[in-house]
Amino acid sequence: MSAPPHIAAPPAHYENFPVASWLCPPHLRPPIAAIYHFARTADDIADEGDALPDQRLADLRAYREELAAAARGQVVPSSRWPQVFGPLAHSIAQFKLPEQLLADLLSAFMQDIEKTRDGGTYADRAELLDYCRRSANPVGRLLLHLYGVNDAQALAQSDAICSALQLINFWQDPSVDLPRGRFYPPLADCARRGLTRESFKVFMPLADASPPQEAINLIAVESAWARELMAEGAPLVHRLPGRAGWELRFVVQGGLRILDKIEDLGFDTFSQRPKIGKADAPLLVWRALRMRRQLRPMKAPLR
Repeated sequence: MSAPPHIAAPPAHYENFPVASWLCPPHLRPPIAAIYHFARTADDIADEGDALPDQRLADLRAYREELAAAARGQVVPSSRWPQVFGPLAHSIAQFKLPEQLLADLLSAFMQDIEKTRDGGTYADRAELLDYCRRSANPVGRLLLHLYGVNDAQALAQSDAICSALQLINFWQDPSVDLPRGRFYPPLADCARRGLTRESFKVFMPLADASPPQEAINLIAVESAWARELMAEGAPLVHRLPGRAGWELRFVVQGGLRILDKIEDLGFDTFSQRPKIGKADAPLLVWRALRMRRQLRPMKAPLR
């Protein structure tokens, strides 16, 4: 899994979609940092080190229990993660952060471990989007909560952006995910191209075989899907006030830039992983500045 989209990361972790910290309003920096460190630590429990899957799942269950305690305003005396749950408990109390959104992130981390351990797959796009609903969408909803934007249309657009970012990470990362036993392409999409999960074993990184054209075409189609989702959510940048809107512009453009780089590789991300670097910054700034308001006014919030 990638670290949560929308949130700036410390330099210890590479992130696809970094956001400059100065764009974040000062009074929201502590809760945003608390959310980030909560998710980042959970991601490390799920991904880093040499622990076996069952131990990772046990650690995440303990982590979930500490989240529940933090949401109640309690401190676990023997906390293993006081640097996470101390600030998070304060932020939950001060900003009324919804516990369920934070718990959804942990649910996705646990699902990732279980599917990898059991050789699991995603049957279709709906199942993969359900994973994105828990692995990515909560981050956007938490940030909208902090900014006081809670209408149905904004939430749907945020979900589209966050799901797009998660999908972009998948189509960027097969050279990383396949060797780790993680398989995200929906089987229904694979079947249309005569591919199965077993088809990908013969051209994993360091294997002698090159990916067949059908697999490359699959990445092209899935990338187009991610781009469509991003377009659905992009009008949200004009809803958020001040710095928040600019922050989101860079998030959207960062995701689109990765899709550009995937296309520049001929959609062969099995052989190479595209990244955003400092050289991309001027283009991202230019594209963020040029984002236009939608032509039609937004619908009234659903109540």
